[in-house]
Amino acid sequence: METPEPIRQQRIVGGNLALDLMNTQNGPAGGQPEEDVLHGYGDLVAWGHHIGMLGDPEAERLLRRSRRHPDAARATFDRAVATRANLYELFDAVARGMPPPERTTARLQQDEADALAHAELIAVDSGFAWSWAHDEDLARPLWPVIHAASTLLIDGPLDRVKGCAACRFHFLDESKNRSRRWCSMDDCGTADKMRKYVARRASARSAGHAEG
Repeated sequence: METPEPIRQQRIVGGNLALDLMNTQNGPAGGQPEEDVLHGYGDLVAWGHHIGMLGDPEAERLLRRSRRHPDAARATFDRAVATRANLYELFDAVARGMPPPERTTARLQQDEADALAHAELIAVDSGFAWSWAHDEDLARPLWPVIHAASTLLIDGPLDRVKGCAACRFHFLDESKNRSRRWCSMDDCGTADKMRKYVARRASARSAGHAEG
């Protein structure tokens, strides 16, 4: 399927589907979102396909169904946006070393029950796993995200959930010494180092002028 350019350029750095959904909004660290790559149900499906959660047949089937049921598709997208906001509040608190608000975990509990009601238990190489591959519900792109969030909250590693030092993105810090500070060294890491370099140069010039 054709993927919109903003979604195609989306950096997948979360290390967990729930964090990746949260990262579809961006802005300054600790600030309000300024950018959003999701603007409708078609974008939700395109994002799910982009990160490898939906195959071509599934994505096309969901898009055809959404065109037949536009009101349901709109309601599902609104639910996805609300789910993203809930997950952000929950895991942002975790990243800051705070207990997540009770309402966020209660909402996740309800969502997880709904997700598993649509799942089937299938045999895989390592044992068994939940699958939504044959689910016809328009909320199909949400179920694996919700399950990933629930699994992360229950099994962790919660101590590795971090927020980027420069933007709103969150990620699992898989570094050996748990020292990762940025969502991406190529983007926020480089930009942060450049800002510090420019600040040092400006400070050095100011000091030189003062001495002169």
